[in-house]
Amino acid sequence: MFDYFRLAGPLVRLLDAETAHGLTIRLLRAGLVPDQPGFDPPELKTTLWGRDFANPIGLAAGFDKNAEVADAMLAQGFGFVEIGSVTPRPQSGNPRPRMFRLPEDAAVINRMGFNNQGVEAVAGRLAARRRVGIVGANLGKNKDTEDAAADYEIGAARLGPLSDYLVINVSSPNTPGLRALQGRDQLEALVGRTHAALTKAMPTGAPPLLLKIAPDLAWEDLSDIAAVALAGGLDGLIVSNTTVARPETLRSGNAKETGGLSGAPLFESSTAMLRRVHELTHGKLPIIGVGGVASGSEAYVKIRAGASLIQLYSAMVYRGPALITRIKRELLDLLTRDGFSSIAEAVGVDQREAQG
Repeated sequence: MFDYFRLAGPLVRLLDAETAHGLTIRLLRAGLVPDQPGFDPPELKTTLWGRDFANPIGLAAGFDKNAEVADAMLAQGFGFVEIGSVTPRPQSGNPRPRMFRLPEDAAVINRMGFNNQGVEAVAGRLAARRRVGIVGANLGKNKDTEDAAADYEIGAARLGPLSDYLVINVSSPNTPGLRALQGRDQLEALVGRTHAALTKAMPTGAPPLLLKIAPDLAWEDLSDIAAVALAGGLDGLIVSNTTVARPETLRSGNAKETGGLSGAPLFESSTAMLRRVHELTHGKLPIIGVGGVASGSEAYVKIRAGASLIQLYSAMVYRGPALITRIKRELLDLLTRDGFSSIAEAVGVDQREAQG
């Protein structure tokens, strides 16, 4: 398999991070990025929420904010793609520069601020898709909206009929006050109103509704989130978003930039949180594990900790889309080594083994 990114990557990285990302989107939209060879053996297939995933490796929200290249990214080998975050009204986000590479740390810092073209533009593109392959939509709120739940109601009603799943994103560190919505009372109200708007728009056959949480939550707060999740209205959780923490091990000159840190430094903390959320929810809700995945072994660690699906984004900044097929091959080898015939058999196995 020819990895064109080995040639193009160094040239792309001569551009600043956001300009390079914009160029990548334009190339994908124009069909100028070659598809990756298909590699989806039956052992990697999994079914959740009545949907069949060709493989458990997904593209996290943030890459395709405006649903411009969802099908092109599915053709790169992803088992599913999450677009957004999408707000009801278009917004420009925070001032540039607002995205920074940390190459020495295999990490990225961003403070984008939910920049996107708004729900109507995104809805138009999703409606034009052939609906082949699984595409979810990540919902956010406009920066100046006081009634946050109203924005999620709008997003759910408009994009629910066009998406395979929806995500309530209250965990970005780049929208003032957003993370406060993770408190129990606020979260119960938000989930209730969003779920009601979704079921009103789609009385039968509504897509699953998930919640994406921050990695910086106190451990005691996780119990409240788990309780809200188990009480109804949610069909799954995404663990986790970017972190505002700055590990002492960071070496890059950009390490002190404000915003959310993603990539390799987030792997350990996000996996520990994933494991804890899986325990608190007793394995009753599917979890999508995100944070620092750049190999099949890292994906496998998250699956064994309780993730039914995996997402990544930052690793592609440094390794390109050929990484996806490498991860899937490594993951298959690990499943075979441990005697699992499917992803589902390995989900949460570490907890089951610990309990004897």
